[in-house]
Amino acid sequence: MIIPDLPFKEYREHYQSIAEQYGLHVIMLITPETSEERIREIDRNTGGFIYMVSSAATTGAQQDFDERKQAYFKRIGNMSLQNPLMVGFGISNRNTLEAACRYASGGIVGSRFISLLEEEKDTERAVKSLLDGLRK
Repeated sequence: MIIPDLPFKEYREHYQSIAEQYGLHVIMLITPETSEERIREIDRNTGGFIYMVSSAATTGAQQDFDERKQAYFKRIGNMSLQNPLMVGFGISNRNTLEAACRYASGGIVGSRFISLLEEEKDTERAVKSLLDGLRK
């Protein structure tokens, strides 16, 4: 479960015990600016996966990830964390998905899928368009 803008400290103090009681995984987001210490603390205290935001900017499609972002993915990927990493923000095509999967367990497609749902007006066609775009 992702709770947008939930500070990690608040999660630990008020919600972690509830999540654990009900078997819920609260997914925390990290950015290129998140310290290694904080990432390790998140890894120790959460389950499911860690959402590795590709940049501190807003979400949206990109054609590829620049060297700086790929260095960030590699740095986090080399930390030997217990939780899988998933890259989000900017996954919209095969290039970005493959770049994410080099250093993480997968990619999260959000904005591109929402755009396709709006364009296609049919969920099945939107899913097909999304998968076609990720395969090309």
